[in-house]
Amino acid sequence: MRQVSVGGSKGTPNQVHMSSVRVGDLRRDARTPAAPTARRAVAANPWVRRVGIAFAVVIALVIVYVALYFSNLFPVSKVTVTGASHLTSTELTDLAQVPQGTTLLRVDTAGIESRLSSNAWVSHAQVNRVFPDTIELAITERSIAAVVDVTSTEGQQTEHWAIASDGTWLLAIPDQGSADSAGVSDQVYEDASHVLHITDVPYGVKPVVGAHCSDESVINALDIVAHLTTDLSDRVTTVSATDAANTIITLDNGVQIAFGSAETAEEVRQKEQVCLELMNAHPDVTYINVRVTDRPTWRSL
Repeated sequence: MRQVSVGGSKGTPNQVHMSSVRVGDLRRDARTPAAPTARRAVAANPWVRRVGIAFAVVIALVIVYVALYFSNLFPVSKVTVTGASHLTSTELTDLAQVPQGTTLLRVDTAGIESRLSSNAWVSHAQVNRVFPDTIELAITERSIAAVVDVTSTEGQQTEHWAIASDGTWLLAIPDQGSADSAGVSDQVYEDASHVLHITDVPYGVKPVVGAHCSDESVINALDIVAHLTTDLSDRVTTVSATDAANTIITLDNGVQIAFGSAETAEEVRQKEQVCLELMNAHPDVTYINVRVTDRPTWRSL
């Protein structure tokens, strides 16, 4: 092979000396500087380091949680209840069904909440884990808005049904002191003695515990009382609900008011205001008719 050098030594102009190099060595030499540079770039990037550390921490936490979940740590030994006054301890125990031997990590809180919410009294239920050993049942109950006197289709007897303000039938209240009353909270009887009674409802109304009342006359009676805004609301003792158009409310002093239907809250307030004006102008009034708001009539002693 002829060797030629560029800018060679004296006396041998234009001669170049060449030496042989393996191709593999050239490729290795070309790659060698890049690897340390890439590693230095990763090491110098704090975001990458943080992601790596966070990922490692998450993996460690998952491993710890799985180990605790399948262990017998934090066994449930207590169940506490807040917000329940109409449900008895027996009823709550039967509803919650907290399994024996479960732990705070394994207990099915969603299942307990669902079972509690299936009861007519329960408007909302939340189950809280209180470490190290307690399950807390936080109950929001419906309250009794009225007691509805319903004629039973079986035996022609009158049943006294508690109903909530949202129209949910709560229960048929058994006579106090009877065998059936043993499973009823004393609070039910206390509340029932202070709320209004809805009477004369149409024959054929069939309440079902937990169902929503579909009878127009009962709903109209509830709406009237719910939308009263003055002291008149505290004075209503009974509501005769033969039908919505002929609804009559009776006050604690015996005054009867033919209220009629109440399609809106504004209409209720207008009728209420007319009643108050008539009662102030005629202290001996015994009967007021405000079915037609702008043409009221009344009777006095």
